[in-house]
Amino acid sequence: MTSDRAWDTPDLPTGGEKVTAVRSMFDAIAPRYDMVNRIMTFRLDVRWRKKAVAELRLPSGSRVIDLASGTGDLCIDLRRAGLHPLSFDLSFGMLAADRSHAPRSQADVLRLPLAGASVDGATCGFALRNLVDLPAFFDELARVVRQGGRIALLDVGVPRNRLVRFGHGFYFGKVVPRIGGLLSDGAAYRYLPKSVAYLPEADVMVEQLKSAGFSDAQHRTFSGGITQLLTATRD
Repeated sequence: MTSDRAWDTPDLPTGGEKVTAVRSMFDAIAPRYDMVNRIMTFRLDVRWRKKAVAELRLPSGSRVIDLASGTGDLCIDLRRAGLHPLSFDLSFGMLAADRSHAPRSQADVLRLPLAGASVDGATCGFALRNLVDLPAFFDELARVVRQGGRIALLDVGVPRNRLVRFGHGFYFGKVVPRIGGLLSDGAAYRYLPKSVAYLPEADVMVEQLKSAGFSDAQHRTFSGGITQLLTATRD
């Protein structure tokens, strides 16, 4: 267990400090990451990932990179959909706990070891808020995804309905850290509710994607707004 992480302070880490803190966090929680996710989302995370993969709408055999891939949940869903997944994550601990058996590499997803226009699509599950430069990430997606390729990016959301937002805020802010503290790393799961503050508004992210080269970028929400999905096609 750890208690001296950067996210235990009132101000969230930024820049290089954020990279180091996030990598350390995911290394620490990797062994029980899947179990805690299933418990704290009541297995809704399984449904959200399947929807993201379906929204790729890519033909069988397409090569799709899963970025900040964690233990490989999305890679498993990609393979089940007939796609060929490649896994990239900054955390060696997460890659070591990968269950997908997809080809995997430790890498900074802002600087992927891939040639331009070399993949048919990309996914990213619940990691946008952990990146230090979201527009740079969108630019990197535009670089490696071929013309006509598709992306599907999942992350947490903030419900618009006040009642749902209040209930979700209480659960995410009070209950989830307790679950994480009991089963894994308390500091890491105290960071999760705070990390939503890193995400821009939906319309801002859509415009950032369009500026990067995804003119049809769209945003939708699931489960009352607690989860959001960005999809787009490379121009």
